[in-house]
Amino acid sequence: MNSGAPSVVDVAVGTLSADKVEIQDFIFRCFASGSSGNCYYLGNYHQGILIDAGISARQIQRDLRSMGLDMSSIMAVLVTHDHADHIRAVGTLGERFHIPIYATKEIHQGIDHNYGVQEKLKTSRRYFEKGVPFSLFGMTINTFGISHDSTDCVGYVIDYMGERFMIATDVGCPNDDLRAYLKTADHLVIEANHDEQMLLNGPYPTYLKERILSDKGHMSNITCGHLLQEAYHKSMKHIFLCHLSQENNDPEVAAQTVKDCLREIGVDTEHDLLLMPLERLTPSPIFTFSKQ
Repeated sequence: MNSGAPSVVDVAVGTLSADKVEIQDFIFRCFASGSSGNCYYLGNYHQGILIDAGISARQIQRDLRSMGLDMSSIMAVLVTHDHADHIRAVGTLGERFHIPIYATKEIHQGIDHNYGVQEKLKTSRRYFEKGVPFSLFGMTINTFGISHDSTDCVGYVIDYMGERFMIATDVGCPNDDLRAYLKTADHLVIEANHDEQMLLNGPYPTYLKERILSDKGHMSNITCGHLLQEAYHKSMKHIFLCHLSQENNDPEVAAQTVKDCLREIGVDTEHDLLLMPLERLTPSPIFTFSKQ
């Protein structure tokens, strides 16, 4: 099992003091996660990338400032798919702040037709092909397809400083690529969108419940837990549960469901790793992924 507690620097309020950090630390912070908006920072205390930009540019600026960073610190935005809660600010970031926006051809086409993106991408758009690795600022980026009802949807597996970070959000039905990458990830952001009983007994209309439960919808707590039962390995240090539904889930319910699944295979979630549901609207602490 893992030795030593995972490292975290709490900067939810205020500005980070420079004497508390190392420039070369590999850090992660969630700015927002859920149907109201998704945005994640990955890099170090000097520069990094965003995965999705589904919140306002003003909010992104505010969250960066609390880390001692600004928009000039963002080297690129990687887009998972073209739904508004993942791309709301990409036009502003790309065209006003001149930040490259990386996505597949299909995702870029979806962004072009999304009315939630008021400023359309022109000079800032960058393309990649799913399954073909590429490099950005010392990071090696691997991508794989995800089943979701968007124009296209991808997961990211990012290697940096000897650590492997993976994000898989809006997962309708887990596929073989997702399962294979899970078995190699040191740090994981993965969807636990809903509790099935809360969804079935909740206020959503039937068509929306069916959409969420479909193979192109969203992954439930229990499916996430069973997936992690299959994939867990001793190098897995962080599991962050993302995209929790406000109406059909609860952070404690999601975390407990996944913890129960892991305990069934002998994983001590209090000592072997850090398991944490991400807040929908509140920035997370900063997590350090560098080897201790």
